[in-house]
Amino acid sequence: MDIYIKIFEVLFPVFFVIGVGFYIGKKNPKFDTNFITNFAGNIGTPGMIFYTITTTGVTLSIFSHYFMYALIMIVCFSIVGLILLFILKRDLSMELPPMILPNTGNMGVPICLFAYGTQGLGIASAIASVVILFHFTLGVFLAKKKFSIDVVLKSIPVYAIIISVAFLYFNLEVPKFLENTTFLLTYATIFLVLMSLGIALTRLKFSLKNSIVLSLGRVILGPIIAFLIINNFNLTNFAAGVLLIQSAMPSAILNYLIGSMYSPKKVVDSIASTIVTSTLMSFITIPVVVFFALKYFN
Repeated sequence: MDIYIKIFEVLFPVFFVIGVGFYIGKKNPKFDTNFITNFAGNIGTPGMIFYTITTTGVTLSIFSHYFMYALIMIVCFSIVGLILLFILKRDLSMELPPMILPNTGNMGVPICLFAYGTQGLGIASAIASVVILFHFTLGVFLAKKKFSIDVVLKSIPVYAIIISVAFLYFNLEVPKFLENTTFLLTYATIFLVLMSLGIALTRLKFSLKNSIVLSLGRVILGPIIAFLIINNFNLTNFAAGVLLIQSAMPSAILNYLIGSMYSPKKVVDSIASTIVTSTLMSFITIPVVVFFALKYFN
């Protein structure tokens, strides 16, 4: 019974805030989320990356290992995604990002935080860092079928990752004022992006028929791939649980934002369908994954 109470304690805050955003989006369809997007992208996410990597007890060794595991996971996601897209006769480039870049930041990080505390937060951020890097590199390349270094150079989260790794590498102590500031930014960002996700769900048009296979691949095959990695590398304890939870996340909203900038409308509509459908499915699959994570990796 205790584990079910724990699952409720983990998921209720996340789904509640998403629900608040959904309510706001329905009540006020013209609600402007540009502030949230700009704040999260330029201030909140960089602050959260720095705080979670440098102040939660994560070592350079742990960070690099889980950075590598996340890379392996994304490679496996890519193989599965290409197979599914080929079978469905969809665009193998532009429609691949929703399959390989899950919502490890907006949803994954807070769920891992509530499941495993601050120690889980650091591992979750190491995994999310890989996804963030891929959004602004591989994600842009796939969306426009052309790589642009300018996008990388202008990405503040990328610099936050580099600075955070430098702190780990040189074993630098984070000044208390900087820790406190990024602490506030972290929790403010978690709340705002979850609410923003709820608002976004009221605006994205989707077709269940066209996205159900890809969405099932995203939320079901993801944890299976993570289990294989966990078993192959003999991972244990909370860190393995975090990897499992992060693998189960639905497609990230950022896939839609990048797609809308570089891809044709038909492709963007397909991406939106996968995001919405996989997110709705995740409300069922995530509790199951969290149950296994807490039961076997604690």
